[in-house]
Amino acid sequence: MSQQATQDQETENLTLVQAVRDGLATEMQQDDDVLVMGEDVGKNGGVFRATDGLYEEFGEDRVIDTPLAESGIVGTAIGMAAYGLKPVPEIQFLGFIYPAFDQIVSHAARLRTRSRGRFTCPMVIRAPYGGGIRAPEHHSESTEAFFAHQPGLKVVIPSTPYDTKGLLISAIRDPDPVMFLEPKLIYRAFRGDVPTDSYEVPLGEAAVRTEGSDISVFTWGAMTRPTLEAAEQLEGEIDVEVVDLRTVSPLDEETIVESFEKTGRAAVVHEAPKSGGLAGEIAATIQEEALLYQEAPVERITGFDTPFPLYALEDYYLPEPARIKEGIRDAVDF
Repeated sequence: MSQQATQDQETENLTLVQAVRDGLATEMQQDDDVLVMGEDVGKNGGVFRATDGLYEEFGEDRVIDTPLAESGIVGTAIGMAAYGLKPVPEIQFLGFIYPAFDQIVSHAARLRTRSRGRFTCPMVIRAPYGGGIRAPEHHSESTEAFFAHQPGLKVVIPSTPYDTKGLLISAIRDPDPVMFLEPKLIYRAFRGDVPTDSYEVPLGEAAVRTEGSDISVFTWGAMTRPTLEAAEQLEGEIDVEVVDLRTVSPLDEETIVESFEKTGRAAVVHEAPKSGGLAGEIAATIQEEALLYQEAPVERITGFDTPFPLYALEDYYLPEPARIKEGIRDAVDF
């Protein structure tokens, strides 16, 4: 299917969080094995209302309010997945997920390998993540690199309502565990046309948001919008190609390399701290696969190697168009 809604499709104009809810409802209507579980996801509709109305539509057996116990939520979901169900547990914020980290990396990610293929773990762990909404630090972390490092897990991060629904449906249908990280800064920041029918956006495929010839800028999630804004502001000065990775594990290395071979320069924008962040992995991929095309060091435009700050400094921590433009100019002027 096309990556955008076509004119002959019936669509709704949805926010990103509404697209999450639409994707969940669509799959629950089509597949009785799909269920939702988590803290306050039922009667209250979730802390961000991503599951609003699902309890009334599908009942308490398929929209399950759980105790406040992340390890228990994920551990129970793993058992359900091994049994043949398709659970979609929600963790209220990514910063709350660490009590469940052992369940995710020691069990969910390894179930297929440990059982020699006898069992799979078709589950999707949803979690709002990232900063910019004036929340405490445990609510604002961007630690996708933790999970991208673990073989057996896919890590998906949408940036548009259209992609959100299509990627979520693909994730639910995937036979293995998927971390589906939702950038809450843009939950309600804008709207987009989303088909009312079921459709898939393939996992592991990046999207070239704008084509350019001077530099390739790789990003994902909430950082896609300020990156596109920076590229627009540089129009006439620097021709910027913006690539939204959408899935950070597995990386779409083919699109990364193809874009870099065209431009010879690159920058990576993410809000996670620089050290150990995925910008380093992308830079290494470029070094290994396209070194002879490289004309400048790969710029990393990221958060800082500090705990996520409280309100007064939050805007300074997150990459914004001015800092993104500065990094792009540094790469082009090298």
